[in-house]
Amino acid sequence: MKDYRREILYSCMTIVIFSLVPVLFLFTPLRPYTQYYNDPSGHSTLWLIAAFPLMFIIHDTYFYWAHRLMHHRRLFPWFHKVHHLSTNPSPWAAFSFQPLEALVEAGIFPLLLFIMPLTHIHIVVFFAVMMVYNVYGHLGWELYPRWFARHWFGKWINTSFNHNQHHQYFKGNYGLYFLWWDRWAGTIREDYEDKFEAQALK
Repeated sequence: MKDYRREILYSCMTIVIFSLVPVLFLFTPLRPYTQYYNDPSGHSTLWLIAAFPLMFIIHDTYFYWAHRLMHHRRLFPWFHKVHHLSTNPSPWAAFSFQPLEALVEAGIFPLLLFIMPLTHIHIVVFFAVMMVYNVYGHLGWELYPRWFARHWFGKWINTSFNHNQHHQYFKGNYGLYFLWWDRWAGTIREDYEDKFEAQALK
């Protein structure tokens, strides 16, 4: 219960920060400096669709390197320690961040607004998928089937079990949506597939 109270408190603080950042960039004089556009027909239908995978690829890259940096021993106490107080996380831990980490995590929003044209559809879907996948990553149990971690497609997708290992061991498995950075950089745990198969659904 004590863990739940802490996770809920910090998650509420994070949601406030996540809400204020879009307000800062979309409802102040900063807005003209972004590439936000109101009318979905302002760009092609092809771009409207193609922006979605691009957003998540950029976010995954941003998250991996920011997350890995926050594990540096000098930064960890200031940015990431609170999140790792949950060694066997619950869904409430998904956004249990210290305010400094919440600001770092929210930094993806202005980055995307400045580098690519986005409309309200992109923003709503982006935040919805980000929140759902982050909660899934902190379930503490796995939804994907046992064969998924070794499948040609599944081996590149992050799983709840993968992130649970990160919370258990405090090292490795830094990705958010995907595992390509972990695999390319050699930071995925060597026992990931074996333990996934032992824990996941049949």
